[in-house]
Amino acid sequence: MKMKEITELSTDELLTKRRDLRQERLHLRLQQQSGQLEQPSRLRLLRRDIARIETHLSQREKQTEAK
Repeated sequence: MKMKEITELSTDELLTKRRDLRQERLHLRLQQQSGQLEQPSRLRLLRRDIARIETHLSQREKQTEAK
């Protein structure tokens, strides 16, 4: 997920997306533990996407506090 895509989403959509990505990451980690994970690189991409979303959410929060 690109930063441009993230900036176009509303705060509610970002919160929902973050929840979904965290849930997907949990399922992939469980698959990894059981040895059934087919795409280990997907875990890395999910972690980065979650971090991007959380960064953007915190930036939005700081902007609203500053106003």
